[in-house]
Amino acid sequence: MAKDLAIVLNSGGVNSAVTTAIAAQKYRMIMLHAEGQGLSTPRARVAYDQQAAHFKPYREHSMPLPYLSAFAPTQPTQGMVSDPRNTSPLATQMIDMIPMIAGAIRFATHYNAARIFCGFRVGGQGEELAKATEYCQIWNELIQLPCSHPDLEIETPLLELEPWQIIDVGFSVNTPFDRTWSCLEEGSEPCWACRGCRAREQAFQQAAKADPLRGTKKTPA
Repeated sequence: MAKDLAIVLNSGGVNSAVTTAIAAQKYRMIMLHAEGQGLSTPRARVAYDQQAAHFKPYREHSMPLPYLSAFAPTQPTQGMVSDPRNTSPLATQMIDMIPMIAGAIRFATHYNAARIFCGFRVGGQGEELAKATEYCQIWNELIQLPCSHPDLEIETPLLELEPWQIIDVGFSVNTPFDRTWSCLEEGSEPCWACRGCRAREQAFQQAAKADPLRGTKKTPA
């Protein structure tokens, strides 16, 4: 029996890769990459393409969102472990995600997909988790009631996890961490000095896992 289809939002980052690996266990995937200032960079796009080559989805699409550039920060805000680029309040983050969710819904209805997967994360404690859970429930109600898609749901499997737990889960589902990008710079190799690299390194260390992207490179003094 063929697997159901699922739309998977993927930025090229660690959270996206782990979410994609989770979705791949049960679904045939349609990978979707949002492009626009504050959403992606050329190097993140390379990581997305590498992940698409690894997962071999049923389909994959780019979703240009250029109209968001006027409101977006100068650095991308999606797909990082404990994303150091995103310091916006939770409500602002959720609002910023609405165009991507709306686009994913449109692709889901076109392909008659059963699920939409998103790597959004807030962690397992505090009021923000309760708010984020409520927002996700509202999104599902909007899809299932006025949009008349009673079987379509948005899944956020990383929502309650801490960064190190995401790494741990990622290893259990064979995530290609060597095809992810967390660096704030656009070099061919991670700088291992920026906030993105430091957050990534901390997550791997806390999970007691070796980062395959790091290899033998040393952290600058």
